[in-house]
Amino acid sequence: MLQVTLKDIQDAKETIKDIVKKTDLLECAGLSSMTNANVFYKCENLQRTGSFKVRGACNKIANLTYEEKANGVIASSAGNHAQGVALGAKMSGIKSTIVMPATAPLLKVSATKGYGAEVVLNGLVYDDAYAKAVEIQQKTGATFLHPFNDKYVIAGQGTIGLEIFEQLNDKVDTILCPIGGGGLIAGVAVAAKALNPNCKVIGVQTANIPSMYESMKKGKVTTAFNSTTIADGIAVKTPGDITFEIIKELVDEIVLVTEEEIAHGIVYLVENLKVVAEGSGAVTTAALVSGKYAPKAGENVVCIISGGNVDVNNLYRIIGTGLAKQGRRYSFSVTMVDQPGGFSELTKIISENNANILNANQSRLSSGAYIGKQIAEFVLETFDNSHIEKIKADIESAGFEIKDL
Repeated sequence: MLQVTLKDIQDAKETIKDIVKKTDLLECAGLSSMTNANVFYKCENLQRTGSFKVRGACNKIANLTYEEKANGVIASSAGNHAQGVALGAKMSGIKSTIVMPATAPLLKVSATKGYGAEVVLNGLVYDDAYAKAVEIQQKTGATFLHPFNDKYVIAGQGTIGLEIFEQLNDKVDTILCPIGGGGLIAGVAVAAKALNPNCKVIGVQTANIPSMYESMKKGKVTTAFNSTTIADGIAVKTPGDITFEIIKELVDEIVLVTEEEIAHGIVYLVENLKVVAEGSGAVTTAALVSGKYAPKAGENVVCIISGGNVDVNNLYRIIGTGLAKQGRRYSFSVTMVDQPGGFSELTKIISENNANILNANQSRLSSGAYIGKQIAEFVLETFDNSHIEKIKADIESAGFEIKDL
């Protein structure tokens, strides 16, 4: 017996109806054409606080007892749950403390403080923040609000599933959903399968932290961490037991995407849908663009953009990675003979290939152990990977040694 039902989600919808927005469902013509399916986006990046997390947080706070509210609340979060809890606590007039990883984007940290919460930074990923929050909770007696492993939180997130079916007049074949700890996909899966048992629910997780993917493979909650991720909103090393049981029964498949594919997904959304998504919000796009999930012709596919709280400085770096993934930015070094005219010849080759130089650096001091030679480094704006290969071939044909950076 699962801990969350359709009735719980319907009750949550009524509870939070005056707090959350019914976010837009937009069709993406580009991806529809690319996949021969009908691709739609559920834009939770346009939600209050910029993320779906406000749904579950506010539903949980609304269901606290008077005594639990009087003790104040504490939560651990990668950033989006933090803002949801902070807003919900402020609206309820109760004190909130939020523990976030030290790697959390500054935008999320400042926004959480802006809602009146006390913020404590600890560790690299969500799990580190969780451990610190538990330590503080034991000292203060505040009420702990878990970001995903809680029936009221899951039910609140599940209201997204109800809205998707309403907005597509129940004609939903597949929902692609990001996975971190599993609260979002667990709630959406309960709603979707109750409304249409044939609707597929596909989870998307970063390959750097494939905790729910590994848990599903092994049939039990499993900790997994390979490296940090630009998808900080789903950087959870150990998923919840409540969410795992729901996902194990209701989710059809989980696919993994790389950091480069996530970056590509962010760029794709900016250019084609005019939407800014954070890394965790772009994983569903990454799954489609990379072909990790290939829909059938005519299939109605809904991708959930879970949030848009991305720091501008991080966005700049991520876009650079995404452009490199598409072959639209190329970084390389060239070794040349230390004599006049070499650099000029190089730039002439680049110009003749219609590539734009974004950055170029040549210094006799950079030659190092290369006696009689120099090294120049370039960053180019290019059209695609075939364009890059043509530039490399021409540079090598002119007698230069070239190396990708």
